[in-house]
Amino acid sequence: MTRAELIQQIKIKKSFLCVGLDTDITKIPEHLLAEEDPIYTFNKAIIDATSDLCVAYKPNIAFYESYGIKGWQSLQKTWEALPKDCLSIADAKRGDIGNTSKMYAQAFFDEKQSGLGFDSITIAPYMGNDSVTPFLDFDGKWAIVLALTSNAGSLDFQNFKNESGLQLFEQVIDKVNTWGTIENLMYVVGATRGEGFIKIREHAPDHFLLVPGVGAQGGSLQDVCQYGMNKDCGLLVNSTRGIIYASKGHDFAEKAREEALKLQQEMEAELIKAGIIR
Repeated sequence: MTRAELIQQIKIKKSFLCVGLDTDITKIPEHLLAEEDPIYTFNKAIIDATSDLCVAYKPNIAFYESYGIKGWQSLQKTWEALPKDCLSIADAKRGDIGNTSKMYAQAFFDEKQSGLGFDSITIAPYMGNDSVTPFLDFDGKWAIVLALTSNAGSLDFQNFKNESGLQLFEQVIDKVNTWGTIENLMYVVGATRGEGFIKIREHAPDHFLLVPGVGAQGGSLQDVCQYGMNKDCGLLVNSTRGIIYASKGHDFAEKAREEALKLQQEMEAELIKAGIIR
């Protein structure tokens, strides 16, 4: 999916919602455990119930690879079930030396080789240029680089300042910007950072930002939009637990849709307020 196509989908669906598929078999409805592939069955129902309300899906790869070959099979079937009008994000947080990163990129981008053809992948940039650029060698694919995250441990490193007063996350963005463009780079910015989006937009005014932390993690959609939205929207706001675990009963997909619809309606109001849609 190109940047222009993503922006178009945001306007068509009046939404910039990303649904996280961090599917924990211990949290899905008990009646699904009798299915041959409970994780896929759960995911497929969630996708079918929410696909007209969101523009992206983000499976967290750890929730699949922890089950070995069966988990990878569930992931492949889940990827195949994702709508073509939604950005597919492999939340894998990979990042290694160049030849290893190339193999990771092939694992998630090269459908002929691996059976997976995600549109994008989350990347940890700590090892520098050769941990990121191999992912940028794939035409039409996105690297979504960790910038300012919302976990408590992020304070251990991300706010360190250099002699010029720039915090580490600002230095990361400035450097990564030189490796790609707004057409193949996004950044992860946690919603609970609030006014941190002001700093982010100083360094990445036109890039899309993937924003986890709204909903169950306490982030405010209104704050994210106030400080982080740009003229093209420029946001993909992720919600996981608040949507996919809205119910543990037979109505789980229906309840997931209800929660997704609430967020979509809030997003529509923000898009109208910003003049992006009417």
